[in-house]
Amino acid sequence: MKRIVALLTLLAVSVAALAQSGKDIYNKYSDLPGVEAVYISQSMFRLIGRIPDIEVNDKDVNLTSFIKTLSGFYLISCEKNQTAAKEIYDDVKNYIGSGKYELLMESKDNGDIVRIYSLGDEKTIESFVMLEQDDSETSFICFEGKMNRGELENILAGTLSH
Repeated sequence: MKRIVALLTLLAVSVAALAQSGKDIYNKYSDLPGVEAVYISQSMFRLIGRIPDIEVNDKDVNLTSFIKTLSGFYLISCEKNQTAAKEIYDDVKNYIGSGKYELLMESKDNGDIVRIYSLGDEKTIESFVMLEQDDSETSFICFEGKMNRGELENILAGTLSH
């Protein structure tokens, strides 16, 4: 009987961990002292309408159609010496560690770590996550929506090319 209870408890915890989203992480930490938080809703993205092209590396980049596909933007940042910083980092690692996320990029420099992940298929990205940890803070950024992978790749190629 104890094995069955332990197995059911483990299963419940696993399902809860998999059900977590960027919004869940935001809601859990956004009201804690010492945590900086920013949320932008889908309604706000729709209100933006047409935004002017921005210039990056001497090229105009149009973000309007990309922004309209977003359903939420979540940012959490906390100084590293705060208890919440480790909890945020661990929760995000569990969130992306479900096996569904693909590591797109990792950068390590003198203890500073930046990782970017995506969740989706060959046509659509549903979630785009950045997790950063450096000497002074831990940061989590998450875009959620139905982003066209090709369009996002074109935007990134245009902004990353020299």
